[in-house]
Amino acid sequence: MSQALIAALQNPALYPHPVEQFQVIETHISWVILTGPFAYKIKKPVNFGFLDFTELSAREHFCQEELRLNQRLTQGLYLEVVPISGSIAAPQLGGSGASIEYALKMRQFPQSQLLSDVQARGELSEAHIDGLAKQIATFHSATPAVAVNHPLCTPEAIVAPMRQNFEQIRPMLSDAADLRQLEALEAWTEASYARLEPLLAKRASNGSIRECHGDIHLGNATLLDDQVVLFDCIEFNEPFRLIDIALDAAFLAMDLEDRGLKAHAWRFINAWLEHTGDYAALELLNFYKAYRALVRAKVALFSLAHQTDAVQKAVTLRQYRNYANLAESYSAIPSRFLAITNGVSAVGKSHVAMRLVEALGAIRLRSDIERKRLFGEQKDADLGKLSAGIYTPDASAATYQHLHQLAEAALRAGFPVVIDATYLKHTQREAASQTAEACGVPFLILECCAPDQVITSWLEQRKAAGTDPSDATMEVVRAQHATREPLSEDELLQSKRVDTHESASLDTLIARIRQRL
Repeated sequence: MSQALIAALQNPALYPHPVEQFQVIETHISWVILTGPFAYKIKKPVNFGFLDFTELSAREHFCQEELRLNQRLTQGLYLEVVPISGSIAAPQLGGSGASIEYALKMRQFPQSQLLSDVQARGELSEAHIDGLAKQIATFHSATPAVAVNHPLCTPEAIVAPMRQNFEQIRPMLSDAADLRQLEALEAWTEASYARLEPLLAKRASNGSIRECHGDIHLGNATLLDDQVVLFDCIEFNEPFRLIDIALDAAFLAMDLEDRGLKAHAWRFINAWLEHTGDYAALELLNFYKAYRALVRAKVALFSLAHQTDAVQKAVTLRQYRNYANLAESYSAIPSRFLAITNGVSAVGKSHVAMRLVEALGAIRLRSDIERKRLFGEQKDADLGKLSAGIYTPDASAATYQHLHQLAEAALRAGFPVVIDATYLKHTQREAASQTAEACGVPFLILECCAPDQVITSWLEQRKAAGTDPSDATMEVVRAQHATREPLSEDELLQSKRVDTHESASLDTLIARIRQRL
């Protein structure tokens, strides 16, 4: 097959639908013919080792696989595999003769709607990140787990491509500083693997290795019917797709950080964790992000051998070094702390906690979410009751104990933590303080305050939106005011007041924490 077939397919008479115009997008493994309403993707007959499309039967198989795998994530985007018959000079779409090629037919969307383009225009929003996190987490919970006896379901299989990276990168480098950095990254990877091997083995046996997407970044997500949609998963190589769900999510986090969007990256990770409850993955997050960054670094170097222009070579090396430096940043010693919010429901605690997530890379643990993960939804008959159903004293005690266990695990994994809960009782705050002390990290109480009229307004907004996990009403807030235990003198020394309705108050707090760290 050659460019001649692609040229011959640019004939409006071949298509069973109107053609607005033809545009061809070419990558190293495929051609995509855009017609206006639909796009037709044809795989190149190439063999790169990690993929082999040289045989027609293989191209048909992987077209079918691409259709199957991507229909898991999209509705109405990936449509069908269309056989191409006739000849290269006179092809027919869907003809009855012997097939000479296959095309994957897709609904066409504007390239300007790719999230990479949206981000380049400065229009990537928190809603886009939240939508991605929800879609990815939902997908990860539904996609099949890999059988525990599968060859890819072992710690060795997880670390093998990481080791291969170093083997493939080293011959392409000549600068002594680059080689020293690579050697240090390799040593850190091996030391991390030795420490994490028991956890990797546990995840290989508990269903965390699943049939994932394999290539999650902003260039593979788009806006379709005003919804964020993930597409173009890996179909051509099982080891790239049958992976830990945390490794799948880490790719997007790394991609966002590479684009200078650290706040978005941390927002995404926290939302993914809240949806999945997979806080055990935190200890692997930097390990996985460093691997993803080095994959990108390696790909950048692949073109170096074929470049003759000195300026282009310098650009390629700079791209490699940016990714290598990003990978190195994941090996840095972290600055940790434990902060808890203190205040009645709807006072703005979740907003304060999210600001710490985005500004300081903290992990947010929300009592409203973890309580329902433990006990389910509150029954309608108990709604608005302070100490009924899932809000009984025993249920609350179990919820706070669970939050402190999650916090300890996150702190020991190297992350600062903010627990988003009311903490109206001294015993609850004391338990959190003991968690911080056990982990050897600073402890901070964020005393969240706002006028009652502001709280009432926020409750009304929350009810109208219908998306907040809290069940609180104004009656609950009044009961909380009546029964809360004020901060003791010792606790006041560990606390900072935040007037949540005044943005300057929170900005000052974040600046002081950052300075202290």
